[in-house]
Amino acid sequence: MSSISRQSIYILLLSTILLTFVLLFSFNALIPEGKEYRLQRVQLSKEYKDLKRYQEYDAQVYDELKKLQADHRHIITAFDTPFEKQRFVKKYKDVFKTLEITSLDNNSTEDGFSVYNVKTSSKISTPTTFYKFLDEINKSDWIVAVNFPIDFQRDGDMITSTFQMKVYSNSKDSNRSK
Repeated sequence: MSSISRQSIYILLLSTILLTFVLLFSFNALIPEGKEYRLQRVQLSKEYKDLKRYQEYDAQVYDELKKLQADHRHIITAFDTPFEKQRFVKKYKDVFKTLEITSLDNNSTEDGFSVYNVKTSSKISTPTTFYKFLDEINKSDWIVAVNFPIDFQRDGDMITSTFQMKVYSNSKDSNRSK
């Protein structure tokens, strides 16, 4: 017989079986998963670049938002200020000869705002007085739209103007979820 012992043959056979198992495991499990890992790593790097780009865009838009909020703080406050008829009349009664405020149908709103019609008639000495009034309306506590045409008529030393305005008041119910 040969000089190889039975124990060596068992070890050689066991080693061959283990080597075969390791090779099969490597080719069937590790190598395909490695390819998948590389593909997922490439995909992750693309998504990370997209995330960075979106974060930079978000920061840029946020900075622009803060700048616009600072520049237009008065307008934002006007959107949140509820319209008070008595206060409006008290504030502008000196400018107008007649001042009539009517609210539109309570059920109808324009783009989520309650709308009030203001019909006015005033006597002014110069058109600049009227333009000062328009400038003051722009700085008021409410969102006001002056509807055209504005009718100016000469009446001696005075100018009579007739026009309509709409005052928009934020409808608090429109911001709630249903």
